[in-house]
Amino acid sequence: MKYVIGNWKCYKTSEDGRLWLEKFARLYRPHDDLQVVIAPTFLSLESLAAHLDRLSLAGVALAAQNISPFPRGGYTGEIAADMVRGLARYVIVGHSERRRYFHESNQQIMNKVTEAADAKLVPIICVDSVTSLPLLGAIADLDVDRLVVAYTPIDSINFSIIESPTKVGETVNHIRQMFPRWPVVYGGGLLPGNADGYLEIPALSGLFVGASSLEPETFAEICRQAAAGL
Repeated sequence: MKYVIGNWKCYKTSEDGRLWLEKFARLYRPHDDLQVVIAPTFLSLESLAAHLDRLSLAGVALAAQNISPFPRGGYTGEIAADMVRGLARYVIVGHSERRRYFHESNQQIMNKVTEAADAKLVPIICVDSVTSLPLLGAIADLDVDRLVVAYTPIDSINFSIIESPTKVGETVNHIRQMFPRWPVVYGGGLLPGNADGYLEIPALSGLFVGASSLEPETFAEICRQAAAGL
């Protein structure tokens, strides 16, 4: 199974998302072994889940960009994992922007993984270097059934220094050797012009796409390249 995950971050309104899905539906060609995941804002999840059903887009699922590290309760402003269930199948956890701007700790990330697993959501755990491997080891001790690791080096996310497929392959191999049951995807500086080079990495299970997911044409082309290699 290959994954192509699109993280819209804080860019699109619900109406923007509906228009995006309609354009994408005209361009996208499903493949049995390709899972496409789109992560809109929280406010868009419900309307986009309904719109996906109307469009009958096979092989496309939604992800939340974040969840609370706590269950339901007196946590003003938080959204519990079980509130997302039924709208999304996946949830992004530990993104470097959450760490940088919201000061998320490893303990909070582990709590979110536990909450996601309890709610039957699949966590997409972001790691930015091999120094994050102890966190993955701690998560492995939680005995989570399903999980996707997203290797997202900070400099590559910012398009400042984009890691070569060779360098990415070395890191991905290291992660897979330590955690062989978890699929690993790569994110950072991805464009239609360079995506295929990363898709050729044998141990890689797909791509985690940021800026290039904001336009349906570029995202559909990356999905096409991923499907072509299956």
